[in-house]
Amino acid sequence: MAYTAADVKNLRERTGAGMMDCKKALTETNGDLEAAVDALRAKGLAAAAKKSSRTAAEGLVGVAVTGTRGVAVEVNSETDFVAKNDQFQDFVRNTTEVALSVSGDDVEALKAAAYPAGGTVGEALTNNVATIGENQQVRRLKTVEVSEGLVVPYMHNAAAPNLGKIGVLVALESAAPAAALEALGKQIAMHIAAAFPLALTADDLDAELIERERKIAQEKAAESGKPEAVQAKMVDGAIAKYAKENALLSQVFVMDNKTPIQQVVDAAGKEAGAKIVLKDYVRFQLGEGIEKEVTDFAAEVAAAVAG
Repeated sequence: MAYTAADVKNLRERTGAGMMDCKKALTETNGDLEAAVDALRAKGLAAAAKKSSRTAAEGLVGVAVTGTRGVAVEVNSETDFVAKNDQFQDFVRNTTEVALSVSGDDVEALKAAAYPAGGTVGEALTNNVATIGENQQVRRLKTVEVSEGLVVPYMHNAAAPNLGKIGVLVALESAAPAAALEALGKQIAMHIAAAFPLALTADDLDAELIERERKIAQEKAAESGKPEAVQAKMVDGAIAKYAKENALLSQVFVMDNKTPIQQVVDAAGKEAGAKIVLKDYVRFQLGEGIEKEVTDFAAEVAAAVAG
């Protein structure tokens, strides 16, 4: 067997599919979890897997804004207990503020930057590890900026001001009053936290993701038994639907469940008397993209017995 009981458990959590279907998919894919997810989806046995389901790392996301520039930083720790530590929270807060002055989104450049209490961010991190007694790392950062307008921050599940599990930044370019941009930015940020867009526009979607969706759609279309021309239209329709649902500007606003985000922005600009452009955004979810580590003892025992 090329997989363990822990793999079956993980696949069930990822897809919601039944145990036997998960076992069969893992057998067919020789234990490849991602391929098994796609196989279940192609058979209509699993919903599209969002990256948000792949969260395992602990720590905090920090956001900071100064005028027309904003930054989000993720700092990981081994346990949630450390994330509640005042020393760790101070480090994430200070590091995020430092990141505002760092050019680009280079973690190593951030670690080499001067830390407010002396030394560098990297040296402060090393000191944290030594004094707290748990491994920590500055994982990533992203900056957004507009020439005119506002960058609006939002923190979902905040552990402290501007620190939490999901940090969002919305970059609005406009000559509209700051109050109008602030109100719009908060609403869009809450939408982003809930709806998890994968890109600003359909053209910005990752080409590999689109290709993966196309292969799944082709398998589903082939199983329909319809003529090739019809199958091709089915695939094109599926890809168009995927792009619409995952690009921020075409997503339906979660607050009314009917208006595309682009129309929400246009309406706000009309009301404010100045065009508003949603130029960019950031959504950092703690641990996003890090595979879950299954440590269920019973699952490991079952795997050993099965093996």
